[in-house]
Amino acid sequence: MARKITIEPVTRVEGHGKVTIHMADDGTVTQSRFHIVEFRGFERFVQGRPYWEAPVLVERLCGICPVSHHLAAAKAMDVVVGTGPGGLTSTAEKVRRLMHYGQILQSHALHFFHLCSPDFLLGMDADPAVRNIIGVVAAHKDLAVQGVLMRKFGQEVILATAGKKIHGTGAVPGGVNKSLTAEDRDRLLKGPSPLNIDQMIAWGQGAIGVFKDYHRKNRDVVDGFAAFPSNHLSLVRQDGALDFYHGVLRAVDADGRKVLNDVDYQDYLKHIGEEVRPWSYMKFPYLRSLGKAAGWYRVGPLARLNTCDHIPSPLAQKEFETFKAYTDGKPNNMSLHTHWARLIELLHASEVIRELLRDKDITGSELVRRGRKAAEGVGLIEAPRGTLFHHYRVNADDQITMANLIVSTTNNNEPMNRAVRWVAENMLSRRPEITEGMLNRVEVAIRAYDPCLSCATHALGHMPLEVTLCDEAGTVLERKAR
Repeated sequence: MARKITIEPVTRVEGHGKVTIHMADDGTVTQSRFHIVEFRGFERFVQGRPYWEAPVLVERLCGICPVSHHLAAAKAMDVVVGTGPGGLTSTAEKVRRLMHYGQILQSHALHFFHLCSPDFLLGMDADPAVRNIIGVVAAHKDLAVQGVLMRKFGQEVILATAGKKIHGTGAVPGGVNKSLTAEDRDRLLKGPSPLNIDQMIAWGQGAIGVFKDYHRKNRDVVDGFAAFPSNHLSLVRQDGALDFYHGVLRAVDADGRKVLNDVDYQDYLKHIGEEVRPWSYMKFPYLRSLGKAAGWYRVGPLARLNTCDHIPSPLAQKEFETFKAYTDGKPNNMSLHTHWARLIELLHASEVIRELLRDKDITGSELVRRGRKAAEGVGLIEAPRGTLFHHYRVNADDQITMANLIVSTTNNNEPMNRAVRWVAENMLSRRPEITEGMLNRVEVAIRAYDPCLSCATHALGHMPLEVTLCDEAGTVLERKAR
């Protein structure tokens, strides 16, 4: 008998979405979709506002990664005021980088320890009353405390550079409005244990060990779960190194061949299109050279480690070499390995923070530059979840007339749908009973991408979830809720 399974909302992610899975009479999956049921609208909200307001307006998209939106908009407005991506003072660029790498650290720590570790540490089939951060605290107190303190440290870095932990004002068109004080520098470098950068680096290495240990004990699950070939896209530094703040656009296919070969992201519209589908508010980006059917791609930690040539910090580079060796240097297309990549990035962010804190320019006094004004600018940055596009046009009265934002989760729309389809076909097909473990595996596939469905705050605690089985006529056969 034909059935329809609905999971609404998906839990332990930012924002609200739902999953629908259609099954034929014989129990095989005929269709699966990950629906985004919230409407963003920020492209319209900012029209008519003066361009210099954009960095503090658009960061209200998100309470977890506001720094990414703040900096992407500021980078676009750098072009508008004539400083361009590479025209900032040394102090301004390094303060922005410190702000952003603090953001990467706190967001990656939050996602792994609070949202994903319950599935690994407690089991995908564990009682949902236990399978959460409270359960992790009870069973693995030391790890839970580390996760909390790593996020706290990242937020302290943001506070010191942006003026606020959430929705700061540090970046302005053409530079920054403050440098790091010597007191904040010394506190973050040498503060009382455990809130200093050396402890963050040590804990970052330990977190990678936690994942490796789980992988060693559950290799078949980790390697096989929602594994499928895809293209991968990210910024890379001019020399091919991993870089979260600035670079050129690179995309590779599932075999490692370059599809985009280090192009200027000011020309992103020449290379990336967006498809609209009627069942989701979120668009489906694709590489124009490959077309809508074959041009979809992943972004985020897994994609970044697949596109870059090396990581410019010694401890993370060593881990990167192990990561690459696991697939003999070819792109890694295993979805759960995204968590491995995320933790390597967390370690790298910690190392870069230490390097920046030791840099004399970080406390400099030359903060802002201006050049010849332009009417249009594009800003790209690697947000925790992946490549983030901000594109604006400005009129002669300094008002924003057009804004186009392609957020990281939008770039991952098709791969998330593919991951849901994999779970449906491999774990639900011909299995009529709804189980808690089955529901959670659908969500595990989505959570690997750390989606920010509305670019809003993380949700923690009990959220309603209802799954309904219906026959072909729409009659409810079975309903379960939690």
